[in-house]
Amino acid sequence: MMKIKLLFLLIMASLSMSAQDKLFTLEDLNFGGNNYRNLQPENKWLTWWGDELIRTDVEECYLVNKKTGKETLLFTLDQINKWAKSDDTKQVRYLSNATFPYANKPIVALGNKKAFILVDFKKHQIVWQDSISGQTANDWNKTSRATAYVEDHQLFIVDAQGKKHQLSTDGSRDIVYGQSVHRNEFGIDKGTFWSPNGERLAFYRMDQSMVADYPQVDIFPREATYEPDKYPMAGMNAHVVTVGVYDIATNKTVYLKTPNGSVLSDSVAATVPAATVPAATVPASTVPAVSTAGFSPIYFTNIAWSPDGKTIYMFELNRDQNDCRLVSYDATTGERIAELYRETSEKYVEPMHPIVFLPWDATKFVMQSQKDGYNHLYLFDINGKELKQLTKGQWVVEEMLGFNKKDKSIIIVSNEKNAIQHNLYAVDTNTGKRTLLDNGRGSHHGVLSESGSWLYDKYTEPDVPRNIDAIHVASGSPASSTRLLTAKDPWQGYQQPIFESGTIKAADGKTDLFYRMVKPHDFDATKKYPTVVYVYGGPHAHNVEAAWHWYSRSWETYMAQKGYVLFILDNRGSENRGLEFEQATFRQLGQVEMQDQMKGVEYLKSLPYVDANHLGIHGWSFGGFMTISLMLNYPDVFKVGVAGGPVIDWKWYEVMYGERYMDTPQQNPEGYAKASLIDKAKNLKGKLQIITGYNDNTVVPQHCLSFLNACIKAGTQPDFFAYPGEEHNMRGHASVHLHERITQYFEDYLK
Repeated sequence: MMKIKLLFLLIMASLSMSAQDKLFTLEDLNFGGNNYRNLQPENKWLTWWGDELIRTDVEECYLVNKKTGKETLLFTLDQINKWAKSDDTKQVRYLSNATFPYANKPIVALGNKKAFILVDFKKHQIVWQDSISGQTANDWNKTSRATAYVEDHQLFIVDAQGKKHQLSTDGSRDIVYGQSVHRNEFGIDKGTFWSPNGERLAFYRMDQSMVADYPQVDIFPREATYEPDKYPMAGMNAHVVTVGVYDIATNKTVYLKTPNGSVLSDSVAATVPAATVPAATVPASTVPAVSTAGFSPIYFTNIAWSPDGKTIYMFELNRDQNDCRLVSYDATTGERIAELYRETSEKYVEPMHPIVFLPWDATKFVMQSQKDGYNHLYLFDINGKELKQLTKGQWVVEEMLGFNKKDKSIIIVSNEKNAIQHNLYAVDTNTGKRTLLDNGRGSHHGVLSESGSWLYDKYTEPDVPRNIDAIHVASGSPASSTRLLTAKDPWQGYQQPIFESGTIKAADGKTDLFYRMVKPHDFDATKKYPTVVYVYGGPHAHNVEAAWHWYSRSWETYMAQKGYVLFILDNRGSENRGLEFEQATFRQLGQVEMQDQMKGVEYLKSLPYVDANHLGIHGWSFGGFMTISLMLNYPDVFKVGVAGGPVIDWKWYEVMYGERYMDTPQQNPEGYAKASLIDKAKNLKGKLQIITGYNDNTVVPQHCLSFLNACIKAGTQPDFFAYPGEEHNMRGHASVHLHERITQYFEDYLK
């Protein structure tokens, strides 16, 4: 008996040890991997039904008690299909994307392959449906139940009675209706905008006939086919956008009488052809003709409606992006009413958010601006008078979630507590007093209920995989919350690396920069480790956050498991640190960023466990640009680099982003020359692998191929790999292949 017990204990100890020794694979860690979902922290999919909290699952929907967390079944997938009398072709496949559009009605909105349906889950029947499913840019309005969509390049509306309205006839590759414009810059992610009552639709019309085609090729047919992208490069022709407004009741479209731009400098104007917008081809509308002179388009963004649906507001930004104006227009005539606000800068102004009217006072709206150096909230009246600055300080309002109508407060996400945190606050619109709504730590992502009295908060901390709380919102007093989920560590039983974070000083000697370091699980400070710097470094992104594992990318875990130290630093130019921090890189992309990254290298070299003779670097997109920039400007520092989708010369990048940070090549030839990597190809000493999607439409392959050509001429020897059919980022399981390739390159040449 004693021997049996001893044998059992030995077996259990062996199993425990083997569990603790379990190693990760890329199938576990990479988002395209077969086991990736199983190693993500537990989650709950939640949505609001007015102020009622709903959990949606694949086959069930539950009502969640916000004070106790107790769940009550509302309905199942089988019940929905039974009530909807769905045949095999019209089956609703899952409930996880269900929404509840009406606060006081037991109605759930669902889509299937054939239609969009509203089901009354108390009466057990469909109460409304349309047949618009699968078209491009679907945009349904819950008030009028009209749907806008694009089909065969044309913009349509189907009203609640099923009547089809065609808003355009001249749509094509060149003339784009109802879709995102300006290459998704300035916060744009769609092209249709319903009035509050759903009776009018504002929409973008983009004429890109004057924009050059980039010659993409589809290699998969027997005979490869030409599939060009419209790609406006910095300093070259940009597309021209107008804004139309369609009225369902009158079946008429008017176009806002916006400025058509200003004359470009002589050096550029000669290259920009006249843009013509044929009014006759659009039914019941008046499309403004565009000047036939040299043309500098105005960028239109952040379209907003007045609560009564009679006025449209939007920001108008000149091509230089240093003169921004908030302008109002009459939605019935298209006439310009007034310029309500103007903001200029010696560098750039970047409007990212539409104005939002106070729900309890239609004569006042909230505007976001960085005019004092940090993104903050300002209260204006409808005449454009600034009434007060609602938030202020050396921190950033990162998101405005909505309003608590009872307390007359605004619910925001900010990094007031710490530059790498995201915390939830209620801001009193009368006093400006801020009330912290969460625990004051970590990274919080809240979703507000319809009245704003409740929110659910999904958050993480460096040692917290995911928690979910229901929070009762009350400005001026501590918020009360109920824990809905405490996720276990899904990596328990694996060899987990050591995650750390800290700060170093930037190259200016005064600015704090945040870093993350990832070390092998059995780290020994007396040993020397090959070290890889992962870099991005560009605007509108950050790599270090007070989230689980300090926001570490799972590939870093894979590399640490193989015996590397990983180092990640957010240099000046990255986001959420204010204008001075971001704009330090203006007209000289890559230069200040490299100086800061080299301060990171200096710090690494001061650590006894970092093998300074075995430093590698890796990054993608802007990070690919940074990777090659650092290898060529500091050729004796980095032994190995892997650059994905890299910008090589900013003159080949797109207009809106490129000209914001660099101006045009004609205006800033010195800056473009300094940032270009073409003439630095001769400096390459270490092993460099360049990887691109063969059909990258963000950083077009011209970048990589031109650099390879420069290396051929210089006699340097980079390696190159392309993913056929892939765009800027590898999708699906191709991402597993990509990260194995990146890893193997360091394994082959850095150790």
